[in-house]
Amino acid sequence: MNFDSSVIWAALPNLLDGTLMTVKITFWGLLGGFILGGLAGVARAYGGMVLAAIAQVYVAVIRGTPIVVQVMFIYFALPLLIDGLRVDAEWAAICTLMINSGAYIAEIVRGALLSVSKGLREAGQAMGLPFHKILTHIIGPVAVRRMIPPLGNQCIISLKDSSLFIVIGVAELTRQGQEIMASNFRAVEIWSAVAVIYLILTGLIALALRIAEKRMRIL
Repeated sequence: MNFDSSVIWAALPNLLDGTLMTVKITFWGLLGGFILGGLAGVARAYGGMVLAAIAQVYVAVIRGTPIVVQVMFIYFALPLLIDGLRVDAEWAAICTLMINSGAYIAEIVRGALLSVSKGLREAGQAMGLPFHKILTHIIGPVAVRRMIPPLGNQCIISLKDSSLFIVIGVAELTRQGQEIMASNFRAVEIWSAVAVIYLILTGLIALALRIAEKRMRIL
């Protein structure tokens, strides 16, 4: 079988549509995941018994179940539990990625916060600063520098995990590739193009990570 590059050029518009959907899902999912994970990570590191317990249960449940099961639950099971609820496939994908990435980001945040020397916190307390100012102005900046590499890895993982939302029919990159291949049966060309696009996207994330690491030296 000969490799026909014209097949890729013909399929490129649809593949780019799928790429935009993949980027959209990943962006909003990670944005929500950073917020949710940040709150859960702080709760696990410095929250009281109740908040820490809630965050720990959330992290344990999400990390202990596959992302495919999570999206199937939100898309298929949730409407059965809540009368009148209609779940859009794209919305389900974004919410699932948000919840899933948030659990892993929570552990990254918790580990980074706890890795900061207790002396910095005690110095802030000695200055009479309230805890939220100690966290945002003293502990936070140091912890953020240490979070950069694992957060970058999580971004790449979440981007690739978005391909699993093919199970609920989201028109992301993998789904578009599958539909094109089903119509022209040119699996080699189509899946090669899909793989290259994913490599470009993950390469851009890795490049951004390296730039961030250079700008913020790890302590």
